[in-house]
Amino acid sequence: MLTVEQVMASHKSNMETMFGLTNKAFEGVEKIVELNLTASKAALSEASSHAQTMLSVKDAQELLALQSGLLQPLAEKTAAYSRHLYDIATGAGAEFTKSVEAQTAEAQQKFAALVESAAKNAPAGSESAVAVMKSAVSAASSALESVQKAVKQATDVAEANFNAVAATATNATKQATAAAKKR
Repeated sequence: MLTVEQVMASHKSNMETMFGLTNKAFEGVEKIVELNLTASKAALSEASSHAQTMLSVKDAQELLALQSGLLQPLAEKTAAYSRHLYDIATGAGAEFTKSVEAQTAEAQQKFAALVESAAKNAPAGSESAVAVMKSAVSAASSALESVQKAVKQATDVAEANFNAVAATATNATKQATAAAKKR
């Protein structure tokens, strides 16, 4: 049976976890806002510089060269922005995952202790029911570990795919820019 102190300790732990996760979420939002402000300032500065350069163009060929020269840096900056945004999101996600895993592990330990305590105090003749309960707890723990491993693998594959797509896009833009300059 749970005591009042145990219930209060559990509530306190849950509240601390909730506030910790809320703070992590706000930190992620702050990082995204900071990233967007930095990107916006850089874009505004570059737009101003580009407008000044456009005003000094003397012919159509110079204009085409100027325009093609802007494609590669734009693609690289877009890829860098996306990568930074992805890093912020995965960092925040990792914090949430770590917290959930810790809470789950703690809940599993408490439940296993509860089952063990119930087994010790079980009436004679209930050994088979206790064995079934212990087997179910063990199976649930194994299933949870399998799910966590699968999620980790899926996350790793998604990150590898994101990196490959970003690299391919950047390389394609570099090739297109090089081809445009040769014309």
